[in-house]
Amino acid sequence: MTTVDAAVLVTSRAESPYAASHPIEIRQMQLDPPGPGELVVRIKAAGLCHSDLSVIDGSRPRPLPMVLGHEAAGEVVEVGPETEGFEVGDRVVLAFVPSCGKCGPCLEGRAALCEPGAAANAAGTLLCGERRWHHSSGETHQHHLGVSAFAEETVVSARSAVKIPDDLDFATAAVFGCAALTGVGAALNAAQIKAGESVAVFGLGGVGLSALLGAKLAGCADLIAIDPVAAKRDLALELGATATLDGGPDTVAQLRELVPGGVAKAIETAGNAKVLRSAYDSTRRGGTTVTVGLPAPAQMLEIPAVSLTAEERTLRGSYLGSSSPAEMLPKLFAYWQEGRLPLEKLISHRLRLDQINEGFDRLHDGSAVRQIIEFD
Repeated sequence: MTTVDAAVLVTSRAESPYAASHPIEIRQMQLDPPGPGELVVRIKAAGLCHSDLSVIDGSRPRPLPMVLGHEAAGEVVEVGPETEGFEVGDRVVLAFVPSCGKCGPCLEGRAALCEPGAAANAAGTLLCGERRWHHSSGETHQHHLGVSAFAEETVVSARSAVKIPDDLDFATAAVFGCAALTGVGAALNAAQIKAGESVAVFGLGGVGLSALLGAKLAGCADLIAIDPVAAKRDLALELGATATLDGGPDTVAQLRELVPGGVAKAIETAGNAKVLRSAYDSTRRGGTTVTVGLPAPAQMLEIPAVSLTAEERTLRGSYLGSSSPAEMLPKLFAYWQEGRLPLEKLISHRLRLDQINEGFDRLHDGSAVRQIIEFD
């Protein structure tokens, strides 16, 4: 059993600012050795994501206390029994759906929808159904999405890990594990953007800007970026957007002035049903809207049902970029090595682990893109 410092979410629905209410505590935790098919990974860098924030604010309830965090990269320091393909010293990025490889969705090539992986994530366990976190009080703590990245070391299923190139730094590698997989995957796999198409991206956090980069990779023409934060709109222009909008009440009308008839593809990343409706309304006849945001379960979406038929519109969700991380991530690494996927530009802040509550305040108020906790 190893003792490590970890950021533990002890309560949800705490009042912000979190720097004052401290929903996350830094605790010394005991970490069990890895079981069969598992790895111990020393975390080098971990990103703060809205999926973490949705657990903190209670919009996506999870069992507590929980070692939070799901976007990370690090180094393998121990390999459990019956674990093939990894050895001590391997540099890895972690994906937040540990696909079993055997269930119906996995066999169909839809690893993001792995049924045992989803069940384990909801229950706060590893893929095997067990927990490896313990506190000195005797209380067992939960895993977050099979990763628990906000810790010096963590135990993960080997099916959550993908090796990274030697020339990829850990901070940038962490962004690949969620933001890039989700955003670039939404553009390439779910929206299937084609060269010359017009695209709108609603929400310019780490996932939204990754979607914008994915649209650019696909060779889109008009690329409209929508967000209320001016600094994020400026970054979107730097990354290849052809125009930006501030997301006000006239967004759809303004967008249709820029692209008469509406865009071919819209990607919504804000996790808000009203924004999703605006994204849907921004598309042309025959257009496609892809949502990757995670709104609170009580939010409902209303659209004209007849538009799906009479205008041949498509509305679809995308989780983990509608991808298999083991197949998708090497492709994304290659794009980065070619200079076509500059994810390092998405990193707006670098933090220590003990600054995590302040970091989530910035995420909550929209003043950050991707914040990275660095452990060295």
